Amino acid sequence: MKPVFANFSRQILAIFLVAAYAHSAGAAGPKDSKSPETWPSKPLRILVGFPGGSTPDMAARTLAEPLSRALGQPVIIDNKPGASGNIAADQVAKATDDHTLGVVINGNLTSAKLLYPKLPYDPAKDFAPISLMATAPLMLVAPANEPAGAEFFAAARQGGSQWNYGSVGNGSVAHLGMELLKSRVPGLTPVHVPFAGNPQVVTAMLGGQIQMALIPPGVAMPHVRSGKLKAIGLAGGRSSLVPEVPPLADAGVTNVNLEVWTALIGPANLSKAAQARLAQEVPRIIRDADTRQKLFNQGWQAVGTSPDGLRSRVKDEAAILGGIIQSRGIKLE
Repeated sequence: MKPVFANFSRQILAIFLVAAYAHSAGAAGPKDSKSPETWPSKPLRILVGFPGGSTPDMAARTLAEPLSRALGQPVIIDNKPGASGNIAADQVAKATDDHTLGVVINGNLTSAKLLYPKLPYDPAKDFAPISLMATAPLMLVAPANEPAGAEFFAAARQGGSQWNYGSVGNGSVAHLGMELLKSRVPGLTPVHVPFAGNPQVVTAMLGGQIQMALIPPGVAMPHVRSGKLKAIGLAGGRSSLVPEVPPLADAGVTNVNLEVWTALIGPANLSKAAQARLAQEVPRIIRDADTRQKLFNQGWQAVGTSPDGLRSRVKDEAAILGGIIQSRGIKLE
């Protein structure tokens, strides 16, 4: 009986060792980087297609710290300004590491494809929508020495094509909004001058290179309140962000209702685990009272939608901006 017992003991020992090794390997060995339990497995990089100090940049940095705490990994903001944010958007579309995201504005997801037939990415196919983060009205701003209200538009008509207006780039919502404004004010013919971001637009206006621009309040209001720039009016109704600024309708300009927004996206190949985790964490962070206040102080109204909410906003606004592009005959290539 002894040999039989010895063989049985060796079999039990072998089974125990195999089980112990499997448990150890499962605990210490490589994990599936795309499983819900382990994503993210390294720092996240958020690409922003505008310079530091721009409103999308500020929104991205406001999200970064609480998102880092929630995910247990550093979140790095990487500014890639240029081409109205399309350079950064294209890099997001082509990312394959499962840890690259992007903060974009309206135009990258709505009007870019309509304006650029050779756009290197397809907004409808190349992104995984995560959340509409925040919105802001567009505010018509001019140098401080210009008149206010209807008198401003009389001066602008007289300036004709000698006047310039700035925007954050060809095809941006600020560009399209100014073209819409020109269609609503007969005789208004300022020439478009694109810049890399709103801070550069403000600098150009302070330096006398441009005479008007549609800018989010978060960038413009410090200069308005210091007396260096003048707020002419909002492209839409009154806003709690800037209750002291009247709508353009008060100056006789109607049917100009546009706002800018910023959203978080990933590449279309972003893992389902990552998408699910971000869809859970990002809206919660954006709606948090502390985050909402920080965004408000920057000139943003916090939103924090689901991925479907962002999809719906993109669809609705693409139709609006597409109408402006068609009616004004805007072609950029």
